[in-house]
Amino acid sequence: MKRNKIALVLAVSMAAGMMAGCGVGSSNGSAAESAAAEEGKVINIYSWNDEARQRIELVYDQVKETSEDKTVTYLKDGTEIHWIVNPNQDGVYQDKLDQALMNQAEAEADKKVDIFLTETDYVFKYTDKDANVAIPLKDLGIDPETDLADQYDFTKTTASDADGVQRGSTWQCCPGVLVYRRDIAKNVFGTDDPTEIGKKTNSWEVLEKTAAELKENGYYTFSSYADTFRLYGNSIENSWVEPGSTTVRVDPKIVDWINDSKTWLDNGYVDANIKGQWNDDWNKAMGSDSKVFAFLFPAWGIDFTLSPNWDGDAGQWAVTDAPQAYNWGGSYVHAATGTDNPEHAKEIILALTANEENLTKISKETSDFTNDKSAMAALAEDTSFASEFLGGQNPFTYFAPSAEGIKIAPLSAYDQGCVEIIQNTFSDYLQDKVDFNKAKENFETAIKERYPDITEVVWPE
Repeated sequence: MKRNKIALVLAVSMAAGMMAGCGVGSSNGSAAESAAAEEGKVINIYSWNDEARQRIELVYDQVKETSEDKTVTYLKDGTEIHWIVNPNQDGVYQDKLDQALMNQAEAEADKKVDIFLTETDYVFKYTDKDANVAIPLKDLGIDPETDLADQYDFTKTTASDADGVQRGSTWQCCPGVLVYRRDIAKNVFGTDDPTEIGKKTNSWEVLEKTAAELKENGYYTFSSYADTFRLYGNSIENSWVEPGSTTVRVDPKIVDWINDSKTWLDNGYVDANIKGQWNDDWNKAMGSDSKVFAFLFPAWGIDFTLSPNWDGDAGQWAVTDAPQAYNWGGSYVHAATGTDNPEHAKEIILALTANEENLTKISKETSDFTNDKSAMAALAEDTSFASEFLGGQNPFTYFAPSAEGIKIAPLSAYDQGCVEIIQNTFSDYLQDKVDFNKAKENFETAIKERYPDITEVVWPE
């Protein structure tokens, strides 16, 4: 199935399912009105990793136990949560989820998708009102204006359709910071104090001067040109593909990233030997033998990526201001149209994303910066909330103000492919494998192969 066809196909599929009385999703009534008299015995949750399971089991008070292989969570009422996990890479997760949603109307009760997760890069595809695969929260019995009143506004916008109807929720807010090596800071700048280092990193103009100073002392500012992409990508003024359009429009900010990356490479401010991210060289750049000063990460990046790759003593890293506010990531939770477990779905979404006590617990137990402004403001002021990995620093003192400054870039259903392919094709240019025009040509070819309905690519003048 072509991913770009999901809206039309699923709209037809779901309409048929609802006419047959299968589940919830109609905007004409509440979940309680549409649901069958009795909830199903199996809740199928689709995800790409174990993160949601761990957090649901941490805060949902109906959890009894988990199977040894972590594929089934047993609830106190006898219901089973079955975890269907597929990798996110190369669109595999989306393909599997799309196929299951296409079959939703005809699927037997215990095989239906009940809850699914999405990421910021492709959430818009699933909150599309025409696709109608994610139940509006109000139809589920959740009022975003009251139940989710303390969430960060940009996360609510991200989880909404084009009409502003919220169709998902998240426990995460993923503001980014600059994470730096304390030992390198002391060696080059004479201090590792986050406030002082922030004065050298809090704008692109200032950071470029700092990068030159780091280079003079034998260090790279960042590991790879890819490390800065999310900051530029968060700043685009228009979506990659406007609603109803078949044209990809490359924002000037993306071309700025390409040009600035070339400058930083040529100046030796990043390591030319590290080709992008999520590879062995990039992981090694986080080790104690590395000459890389800093990384740009949200909370999950520190906990799940930087910390496991660090082989030195704890306390050798700290966080400070990035050159601009940005967001990287976010896992959105949706109740699937056609679910036979609407009440369980409502309970789980509320427990995971709308309870201040639960969200505080998630932050303390997992280091997630969670989606509750009051809870995060309190933790930012909590002197007992400190990270051993960060030398006793409370990173939320930097995450909290960064979150307040985030303005999410306009989204489209094509974002994941555009973001992945623009980086892949222009990596070849940045590595001197092709010239600029050939990289543009390669992007145009690759994006049309991934999304056959795309007819043209327009570049900024």
